[in-house]
Amino acid sequence: MKILIADDEAVSLRMLQKTLEHAGYDVTAVSDGRKAAKELCCPDGPRLALLDWVMPQLDGPDVCRTVRRKRSQSHVYLVLLTSKGSKDDIVEGLESGADDYLIKPFDPGELKARLHTGMRILELEDNLLEAREDMRYKATHDSLTSLLNRGSILELLAGELKRRQRNKRPISIMLGDLDHFKLVNDTYGHILGDEVLREVARRLLGSVRSYDLIGRYGGEEFLVVLINCTLEKAVDRAEEIRKAIGSSPIRTMHVRAQK
Repeated sequence: MKILIADDEAVSLRMLQKTLEHAGYDVTAVSDGRKAAKELCCPDGPRLALLDWVMPQLDGPDVCRTVRRKRSQSHVYLVLLTSKGSKDDIVEGLESGADDYLIKPFDPGELKARLHTGMRILELEDNLLEAREDMRYKATHDSLTSLLNRGSILELLAGELKRRQRNKRPISIMLGDLDHFKLVNDTYGHILGDEVLREVARRLLGSVRSYDLIGRYGGEEFLVVLINCTLEKAVDRAEEIRKAIGSSPIRTMHVRAQK
């Protein structure tokens, strides 16, 4: 894991760097607070940091405040290294945005244990964010086709129509369904019908631009929203989409199994 260490004492910085590299960390070492804040505020910057309290440019608490103010995406676990041991100093450091602190001189074993605690917290945050994103995706997408579900595409369409009132750019809306799809389900069963719907969705996605919108409107019905597309162009696009879906047979596991 990447970790940043910041200390203006060259000997202490080098010793700490060697200790952490030996423990398996990918270390970025800087000698002042301004450089530390710059590294930590990068979107792909280290998410674990050891900051000396007293440094030029910005001190440790100032770095913590800067990071908390500017980096709003993933959490950065900040540990202050300090010889200040009073309760008031500890409170000041934690209130500046630090997650933990170590009193100098510190024990290497304690340092590693506290860093492991930070890594567990960051892992927990990642898991929570992943779970939240998964829930958001499931709430906005159709579980069978992975297209936008009815509620989501109608909401996005409403937003595009409002935007059109401001920028006056044309929007074309298409609603299409699959002919005789009930016959497919009745003849071969719903499992094969689901395969057909998934393949149609795949072909639909491949036939539009990345910023167009496609949703499953219901059953075998699909809603397509073409952004910045006039009626004349929409007629041609509709024919292109129809050909993309119907130009070749849809092969299913059921058909392959019969062979």
